[in-house]
Amino acid sequence: MDNIYILSDMAILSRIGNHMRSSRLKQNITQQSLADAAGVSLSSLKKIEKGEIGSFDSLLRVMRTLGKLDVLQPLVDEEQMSPSEYYELVHSANTKRQRQRAAGKINNASKENTGW
Repeated sequence: MDNIYILSDMAILSRIGNHMRSSRLKQNITQQSLADAAGVSLSSLKKIEKGEIGSFDSLLRVMRTLGKLDVLQPLVDEEQMSPSEYYELVHSANTKRQRQRAAGKINNASKENTGW
């Protein structure tokens, strides 16, 4: 797998579309039946498979129908506390407010490598 950060946005969208198309074909599902089951138009599904993903909502519907939402699991999981963080939370006299804003800028050198 290439480093996702060196791929252009168009290349990433194209790979996602190809993955959706190959998943559909492996499951022997026609474009029309997938579009109907996902609640998207046939033209939207064809665009998604070409990498022209205009609506994240439509992509989510297609991914759900194909059983591919598991790749998004890390994005929706709650962040886990370490035992020491939990201890501090429970035993701290003052309550810390949850951070509302970020103070820094994006550091390209610290981006993690994703395997998707």
